[in-house]
Amino acid sequence: MRNEFTIVMEKDCDWYIAYCAEIPGANGQGRTIEECRQNLIAAIKLILEDRREDALRGIPHDALKEVVVVQ
Repeated sequence: MRNEFTIVMEKDCDWYIAYCAEIPGANGQGRTIEECRQNLIAAIKLILEDRREDALRGIPHDALKEVVVVQ
């Protein structure tokens, strides 16, 4: 599945800090732009996995479930 998100990066002294505008709580930091970007991507993945698990936890066991791709 392909997802696109907006990241905002700023330099703060010797560090870069970043957040994702569409996913509250997704933050990253690093000494380089690339390290900051990769840390933010890791945070986004963790948050999306956690939200999916939480959302699916309450579904009845006999409900029909299907995966769709939205582009």
